[in-house]
Amino acid sequence: MRTIGTAAFGLRCPIFKQGDNVESIVSDIVLNAGIEIKDKDVLAITEAVMGRTQGNYATIDDIADSVKSITNDAESICIVNPIFSRNRFSMILKGIARAVGKKIVLVLPKIDEVGNVLKNHPFTGMNYDVFYSEIITNEHKEIDIVYVDYIDENMNLQNVHADCFIAADIHTRENTKRLLSVIGKPVFDLTSICHDKCEYGLLGSNKATEEKVKLFPTKNYCQNIINSIQKNIFEATGKHIEVMIYGDGCFKDPVGGIWEFADPVVSPAFTDGLQGIPNEVKLKYLADNQFADLSGETLADAIKQNILSKEKNLVGNMVSQGTTPRQITDLLGSLCDLISGSGDKGTPVVYIQGYFDNYATE
Repeated sequence: MRTIGTAAFGLRCPIFKQGDNVESIVSDIVLNAGIEIKDKDVLAITEAVMGRTQGNYATIDDIADSVKSITNDAESICIVNPIFSRNRFSMILKGIARAVGKKIVLVLPKIDEVGNVLKNHPFTGMNYDVFYSEIITNEHKEIDIVYVDYIDENMNLQNVHADCFIAADIHTRENTKRLLSVIGKPVFDLTSICHDKCEYGLLGSNKATEEKVKLFPTKNYCQNIINSIQKNIFEATGKHIEVMIYGDGCFKDPVGGIWEFADPVVSPAFTDGLQGIPNEVKLKYLADNQFADLSGETLADAIKQNILSKEKNLVGNMVSQGTTPRQITDLLGSLCDLISGSGDKGTPVVYIQGYFDNYATE
């Protein structure tokens, strides 16, 4: 039995810039990292590298022009349920404010969809209603704020006068659009803005400069890059690794209650071997139930045999209770996001070994 299970390494990389040959650079880094490359290892690259090398940016004027186009030069726009973030939404708001003819109406709940609070944010200290109001007035537009407890059926926006509405949330946007549809005005979401630059529109964008945002990378660009890297590694080593792009890992801070999931998806592109969800038995369930009368090597052997003979689909089977029925790429994305961090570690590439091993692996 192997004594080391899953291991993940953050790989230090150069600072990637627009136009860099990602597949060549990353392949060389992996091949020269001193790692014994094995079949079914996983190589993951952060979406930030992909967006930068692709040159997938939008200026505030680009955002404004797109908003003008889809709203037919609206005089007033109501923005509902934006995320509370200096990095994620302030620049989007600036672009919408620059586009609108006269007035922005903000509909703000006490807590946004990923857990940020509107006032006295525990980490930033921000009052986002004040911050967002300043952005709008700095663009010389009027501002109205409607405070609501939650974005739900009890939200009364019938008295909000606006030419159109923008559901500014990420993962709950379809429900917000449904709630707004009864008002009878055009309703858009952030995927509609700058959609010509990225199929996700402004979802997953973040601040690059005071006049520019980095967009989420496009699926095709990401898929082509990871396919090339997989091929490069195979040609150099004869080993077939899996490759993916990852964004936010979708984990929740236990103190602030904030979900780390402001990207539209955890992984916009991945190779075929990362499809699906884990199919695992719960070791402690086996030890406490089916093999409760065993111990030592006899117990270990019995559990190994159970793993080797397990059904191909354990959904609904008690032996799998307590395992995590999430997509493999979502689980790996969380691991990678924690390993690489979002600050100054300089490890935007993560290499994972043993992820598909189990207790019965020799």
